[in-house]
Amino acid sequence: MGRRSVVQDARRDREFEAFVAGAAGRLLHAATLLTAEPPEANPRARRLLTLALAHTYACWDRLRGEDPYDRARQELATRFSRVAWHRYAGPVALGRSRPHPGSPLARLSPRERLILVLRLYEGVAEEQTAALLGLPAERVHTICDRATATLLHPPRGPAPAVLGAKAVSP
Repeated sequence: MGRRSVVQDARRDREFEAFVAGAAGRLLHAATLLTAEPPEANPRARRLLTLALAHTYACWDRLRGEDPYDRARQELATRFSRVAWHRYAGPVALGRSRPHPGSPLARLSPRERLILVLRLYEGVAEEQTAALLGLPAERVHTICDRATATLLHPPRGPAPAVLGAKAVSP
């Protein structure tokens, strides 16, 4: 390995480290929202982020002006959807464990969480989200609306029993 390639590798490593220092927190938060884990205990989200960043690093030299954050976010979304929507989750098993019951996003399906996170948290356009997921834009719009309604208007539990009320016979 020549001196030139060593210098290029060192520069690439510094660029990637700077990218990770600036973007990892937000990407981890997005991954935590996707997995619906609590922020203080999110091993599936951390694993998802690690795999997405490893893939981004592997193709760092081929980005050629492409936004590395966008690439990492796409990889995060793709990995999450691959394991959450398919029966076989592989060794990562992101989709096999249940979301944390205390998470407001736990009521949503993995697809609803993914679309909601991409659209509302990440601000990805409807058309871009549709293209990334291979869905029609209208379907993305419908799923996002339904997920938003579920979060804003959660289903009510059973009515509380009234103590001391007499039963009335017809």
